[in-house]
Amino acid sequence: MRRLGRYLPLLAMAMIVSSAFGSDSAKHVKVTPDETQRRVDITIDGKPFTSFIWPTTLKKPTLFPLITSEGITVTRGYPLEPRPGERVDHPHHAGLWFNYGSANGFDFWNNSDAIKPEDRAKMGDVVFKKILKVRSGSDRGELDVESTWVTGQKQPILEQTTRYIFSGHGNARIIDQIVTLKALDRVVFRDDKEGLLGMRVARWLESPNEKGGTFTDASGKPTEVAATDTTGATGVYLTSEGVKGDAAWGTRGRWCSLTGHTGDHTVTIGIFDHPRNPGFPTYWHARGYGLFAANPLGRNIFDPKQPALNFTIEKGQTATFRYRVVLYSQQTDAAALNREADSFAAEYK
Repeated sequence: MRRLGRYLPLLAMAMIVSSAFGSDSAKHVKVTPDETQRRVDITIDGKPFTSFIWPTTLKKPTLFPLITSEGITVTRGYPLEPRPGERVDHPHHAGLWFNYGSANGFDFWNNSDAIKPEDRAKMGDVVFKKILKVRSGSDRGELDVESTWVTGQKQPILEQTTRYIFSGHGNARIIDQIVTLKALDRVVFRDDKEGLLGMRVARWLESPNEKGGTFTDASGKPTEVAATDTTGATGVYLTSEGVKGDAAWGTRGRWCSLTGHTGDHTVTIGIFDHPRNPGFPTYWHARGYGLFAANPLGRNIFDPKQPALNFTIEKGQTATFRYRVVLYSQQTDAAALNREADSFAAEYK
């Protein structure tokens, strides 16, 4: 008994260390489909992270909401779950989505139930087709889905396969989104500012300098963004090239971050482009009113000195786009964001 007593302190210490490491290894990413409710829920350690949804009220699938490791929602609620004090412009800005403003002349980006009946033939839908793969795991979860881009003339022009990889490390939550587009017909993405990977952020992540105004899409359709009280708006953009604040719009970089705070919580959202993506490094369609988007297929629209890109996928050919979105529960500096960009580039060669 005395011999065992000598080792009790060491045994207790070993149990503490084992428990600590066990806690790390027990981190679990669960991906749970519920097709009857048109959703797939993703949790990390039992806490909500996001959901892949395809409600009948939207014209494309989306990830909604996006929630940090501390339980802070960074996406706007409107139009899916409106919250008091939010802007209610751009009803097509819901969650985190992938589409474009001009594919073979059809507008997939701006489509919503708010479109007038006489204009619907000019729009396009990204129609969810099926779940290809679901995998939960101790360190990551995976979801593969298939969708089809269908024009307002009811013509399918693109088959989209999307692979989502969900993970969490420390206080960061990560989404890798790998999108492959296969052309069912020759598809031309006209040089347009409305694209490609976009998200609409919560009120507190808007810019304190945002004054609102009229924003016109490539078809000339204006959308009013009302000037509102900016109290509580704290969002500041920063790009990999050192461009800060509202000046980030229309500039290029391999990453862009948006940092803001609500209550005692500070959050940085990082979106990372990949060197193998068409149009790398992407232009940032990042607006003070809360639109945060990476658009590699616009060029002349952002820089009139450049020729139009008009990216084209020939019938039967494919193009793949890779993005990483990270929610950090802290302010994250350029050095850390550069390391993340390096890691992302190395993972998908």
